[in-house]
Amino acid sequence: MKLPDKWLLLLYGLPAKKSGPRVTLWRQLRKCGALPFKTSASLLPDTPAHFERFQWFAQQVRDAGGEASLLRVSEIEGLKPAAIVRLFNEARAADYDSLRPELTKLIADKKRRAKDSFAAELESLTRQFEEIRRIDYFSCSRAQDVSMLLQRAANLRSAAIPAGAKLSAKRYLGRTWLTRPRPQIDRVGSAWLIKRFIDPQARFVFANQPSAHPDAIPYDMFEVEFSHHGEDCTFETLIKRFGLADKALRKLAEMVHDADLEDGKFQTTECVGLDRILCGWAKTGLSDEELLIRGGECYEALYQSLR
Repeated sequence: MKLPDKWLLLLYGLPAKKSGPRVTLWRQLRKCGALPFKTSASLLPDTPAHFERFQWFAQQVRDAGGEASLLRVSEIEGLKPAAIVRLFNEARAADYDSLRPELTKLIADKKRRAKDSFAAELESLTRQFEEIRRIDYFSCSRAQDVSMLLQRAANLRSAAIPAGAKLSAKRYLGRTWLTRPRPQIDRVGSAWLIKRFIDPQARFVFANQPSAHPDAIPYDMFEVEFSHHGEDCTFETLIKRFGLADKALRKLAEMVHDADLEDGKFQTTECVGLDRILCGWAKTGLSDEELLIRGGECYEALYQSLR
């Protein structure tokens, strides 16, 4: 990802009694994805569209009796460009996360909802998602998680797993498998499943888009074969597509499902704790590869306990 060379900084001040213009400006800044910076300042990447937008906001402030200055800066003391990008992505991650409870509830309530009601709410959530995408200037990785939930909701109208004969693991030996960075419960579990039962020589690489590694097999990504389908998480999809009949493995799949999708379908809790451990390891700075290795060891131990 190329970091911006310059940033736009809007400094503003409104009279204390002008609560209406202040609320209006706050809503406009939030809607365009501006990053709140210190007191009465907002930041955006330097683009012609953002420059024009900030000019308009500055004029609004002046018209309301306040003061405003628009600066183009190349450096902010104490904040490297990568740190600023991280702040933008954290803000977008919170926006994406706000959609997850409603999406999860919609999926869980599918059978109890009228067809038109389900479609209308799905359309509304999709529209909200697209609004966030428009201000996601640095491709926050959380967008993929919500994309997959939206796709899962849409797929509930069709079969849970794509039609077709069971796949032979022999066709997938010695391959490179691709998933998104900072793997969590389903991606780590699926990596263990692949290496344990499908492709013992599997290698894993990480990127947000399949096009980054066109020769790799993508999994747990938006609109790929080995991902969420219908009511199934990726771990379940792999089990069904490769015809894995191990009873302990299917029990483990139920645990992964409940931890990943949080819909309470199987009423299991074992992998919820593992999910928290993976999140904790990620915060300590473990690499993506290390997360797969350590998480895989946990999955192996849990699998052995179920046999």
